[in-house]
Amino acid sequence: MADFQNMTIERSSVELTKQDFVSDQMVRWCPGCGNHAILSAVANVFPKIGYRKENFMIVSGIGCSSRFPYYVNTYGFHGIHGRALAIATGMKIANPHLSVWVATGDGDSLAIGGNHFIHAIRRNVDINVLLFNNQIYGLTKGQYSPTTPMGTVTKTSPHGTIEHPFNVGELTLGAQGTFFARAVDNNIPLMTEVMFEAAKHDGTSVVEILQNCVIFADKAHEMITGKEYRDENQIHLRNGEPMVFGKNRDKGIRLNGTQLEVVKIGENGITIDDILVHDRYQQDPGIHLMLAKMAPPRFPVAVGVIRSAMYPTYDDLVTQKIQNAREKEKIKTVTDLLNSGDTWEIQ
Repeated sequence: MADFQNMTIERSSVELTKQDFVSDQMVRWCPGCGNHAILSAVANVFPKIGYRKENFMIVSGIGCSSRFPYYVNTYGFHGIHGRALAIATGMKIANPHLSVWVATGDGDSLAIGGNHFIHAIRRNVDINVLLFNNQIYGLTKGQYSPTTPMGTVTKTSPHGTIEHPFNVGELTLGAQGTFFARAVDNNIPLMTEVMFEAAKHDGTSVVEILQNCVIFADKAHEMITGKEYRDENQIHLRNGEPMVFGKNRDKGIRLNGTQLEVVKIGENGITIDDILVHDRYQQDPGIHLMLAKMAPPRFPVAVGVIRSAMYPTYDDLVTQKIQNAREKEKIKTVTDLLNSGDTWEIQ
């Protein structure tokens, strides 16, 4: 069992299985939607985490991703558009014994919910955010979203969108994020792995999942996730290991001055010793930011845990403030408060 930072959440006294977290509700996503694989990964990782089933809480806003609370056999809260992170923050502060997970989409979290997204990350509340990035508004039928690539033709951009999209990793680290990971929806073991690492992290974890919407943005991530492209266009980062990728495992990422570059091992005197070694625990986010921004055709997309730095959490600090106040303040109860200061009796 993992060495979890947060020991306030009660462990299960019995061994749980994937089946324990499977809901009896009919799953109403389109056949072939990447959300099915994400749901399977969550059902894989929850028993592995080892908390009591009753201590898991899934919160959502509005969107296809936001059906999630119905499809996992735990407690859940289906909120309103863009407000899942505000709700999740309140839940974690009110009850630190909950393992709080947010299921959200790129529209739900980065458009109407953008302010809540950056401030939850800035505060470093101990919650886990699963951000399904399909680069489109799926539930409301195909409008472009904050992550839709510039020039994409959609229902609301018939001549191609002219807006610059967010990079989720860049936005997370810009908001002082302490944990950022990326996964793809057609790799369930990878999703399970990064979700498990997110659960271990004490603070806000953001897991971006490149998810396919078969109806309104089919194959939006094909150049990254497709079988014929993924070996060359994905690099799976593992802490303490050189950043090597490619079908023949002969390419790597090197730090050249202040910039990253792709090099081929064995050419021009390049050896494995020249390849950058991943340090996800590095406090300075500079390298992590460059890794999060990598994209084809110049670079592969980084998947796995990119950043996992330790900082005090908002919920721990709130608890500490309350404890300090209880120790120092003379007023301990509402009765003390009502009988403090100037008082009058009304006849």
